[in-house]
Amino acid sequence: MKRLMQLGAFLLAIGMALPALAMGLEEAKQKLETVKQQGLVGETPTGYLEVVRAEGDAPAVVQAINNARRDEYARIAERHDIPVTQVETVAGKKAIEKTPAGQFVQVNGQWVKK
Repeated sequence: MKRLMQLGAFLLAIGMALPALAMGLEEAKQKLETVKQQGLVGETPTGYLEVVRAEGDAPAVVQAINNARRDEYARIAERHDIPVTQVETVAGKKAIEKTPAGQFVQVNGQWVKK
């Protein structure tokens, strides 16, 4: 019984610590341009970021930004009564067009430096 209580307390502590480990949206926004310029993250035609090289904060930045994008795309799709995939495709095209030279974009499944 004591062992079970210890395990329960441990799992509760882990569960409470996980959100603290996740990067917040504001922090991710601050780091986004840097990880893009470093070639760690790139834009995709699906409207989301992907990790080009999994170094440093790149995976956490991608996750935080993509979560926010997913929520926003869903709101836009619902407001205009269109499929989310349509919003994602338009957003992806715009993001790739706006990506500055020297940063990565995904074209036909391959990473290319714009």
